[in-house]
Amino acid sequence: MADTQSALVVDDERDIRELLVVTLTRMGLRVETAATVATAKAQLASQDFDFCLTDMRLPDGSGMDLITHIAAAHPGMPVAMITAFGNVEAAVEALKRGAFDFVSKPVDLNILRELVRNALRLRSEHETAQSQSPGGRMLGQSPAMQALRQTIDKVARSQAPVYIHGESGSGKELVALTIHHSGPRTTGPFVPVNCGAIPAELMESEFFGHRKGSFTGAHADKQGLFQAANGGTLFLDEVAELPLGMQVKLLRAIQEKSVRPVGGQAEEQVDVRILSATHKDLAKLVEQGSFRHDLYYRINVIELHVPPLRERGDDLPVLSAAILAKLAERHGLATPPSLSDDAIATLRAYPFPGNVRELENTLERAMTLADGELIHASDLRLPQAAPVPPSAEPAVVSMPAPPMAAPPAPAPTFVPATSAAPSTNGDLTGAMEQLERAAIEKALLENRYNKTKTAAALGITFRALRYKLKKLGME
Repeated sequence: MADTQSALVVDDERDIRELLVVTLTRMGLRVETAATVATAKAQLASQDFDFCLTDMRLPDGSGMDLITHIAAAHPGMPVAMITAFGNVEAAVEALKRGAFDFVSKPVDLNILRELVRNALRLRSEHETAQSQSPGGRMLGQSPAMQALRQTIDKVARSQAPVYIHGESGSGKELVALTIHHSGPRTTGPFVPVNCGAIPAELMESEFFGHRKGSFTGAHADKQGLFQAANGGTLFLDEVAELPLGMQVKLLRAIQEKSVRPVGGQAEEQVDVRILSATHKDLAKLVEQGSFRHDLYYRINVIELHVPPLRERGDDLPVLSAAILAKLAERHGLATPPSLSDDAIATLRAYPFPGNVRELENTLERAMTLADGELIHASDLRLPQAAPVPPSAEPAVVSMPAPPMAAPPAPAPTFVPATSAAPSTNGDLTGAMEQLERAAIEKALLENRYNKTKTAAALGITFRALRYKLKKLGME
C-alpha cells in the first residue's frame, strides 16, 4: 500500500489499539488512534483518512454513532466495525448504518488484513471500477431505473449482503454483476449459482467442496462455490429454492466466514460477499416456515427492488435498440435493424410478463422474421389481445340491467398467437409438434418463463423440457 494512505483506529483498549497499529503499519499505512467517540470525531474533522476501524463499545458512546457520523460527514471513507464474537445483530446494524464490513473479536489478523485491502481498493479504485462496470448496460432514464442506479452506487461501496427482489427476467443478475464491478471486489471472481438447479443431495458438495473419497464418486478433491468466489462475490440466484437443511449450513458459512468441505477435517476461511435474489416473496416464505428467519435476516441487510419492464415503458426504445445491436453483432450483421413506430407502440402496449428476457427473445424472433432492416408490429408476433369466447365465459346470475344500459364489454385477455388448433394437412408429426409448442409457450407465459416451474406445470422433468425446447427450436 502507498505510504500516503492512512487509517484511524478507534478502541478504548490499549492492547488492541497497539496490535492494530502494528498490523496496519506493517501494511504501509499511517495510523492514528482514538479512545473515544469525541476524540475520533475531532481527528476526522482535522485531517483526512482513507479508512476507519472502530470498536462498538466506547466510553462516551457507541461505535454505531461514529459509523452514522462518518456516513453523513465523510461518505467516501470506508469504516469497519469490531464486534463481539457471534454478535450478528450488531454486525447487521453496523452494515445498515453504512459500515463497509465488520470483524469479530478476537481479531483474526489475516481476515483483518484482507478487509483493509478491500477497503483501500474501494477508496482508490472506485472511480476506475465505475468506468469499467457493466452499469452502462442497465439502460434507461425512467425514474425507476435512475433510482435503482443511484442505490446500486451506494450499496456497491459496502460489503453488506444485498437481497435483490424482482420478477423473472427483470435483470437481477445484471444488478448483482453491476454491484460487483462497481465495488472493491471488481478484480475478484463473480460466481453466480442458480440454487434451484442443484440437486439437493449435491448441494453441500457444490457449495463447500469435498475431499477425495468422502463419498461414492468423489475421485478427487473438488473446490466449492465459496472457495471459487474467494476474494470476490457469490451470487445466489433463486435463493428461495434452498432446502431448510442447506439454509442452516449456508447461514453458518456466512456468519463464520468459513466452510468445511465434505469429508474435510478443518474449516477453510473464505472472503466472499453474498448477493442473493429471487422472484418470490421471501418474507411470506418466512411466515410460512419454508425459509429460515435467521437466514432471511442475514442476507437481507440491504434490499433492492428491480422494477418490471411494464413500469419502464419509456425505456423500451433505447433498450430495444441496444438489444438489436447486440443481436446484429452476434449474427454478423453490419447494420442492426430498427423498429417502426407501430412496432414501438405495440411493445409499449404489451405487459411483458417475462420482462427484459422476453423482450430479447421477442426481438430476436422479429429480426429473423422481418423482410428488411425495419421491424414492423406484425414481425413481433406478440400474444394478441382477444375477447373471451362466449362459450368460455362462466355462467353468472345477475340482475337485469337498467333500460338503455349498454352491456359491459368482455375483459381482454392475452392468448398466445400459436394457440389456435393446428392444421394437420395429413402430417400427424407436425401437428403434434404444433400442439407441444403451443402448450409449452402457454406454460412458459403463465410461469413467467421460469423453466423449473414450467416443467412442473407440464408434468415433465426439467431435462425433458430442455430437450423439447431444443427440438422445437425454442431455446
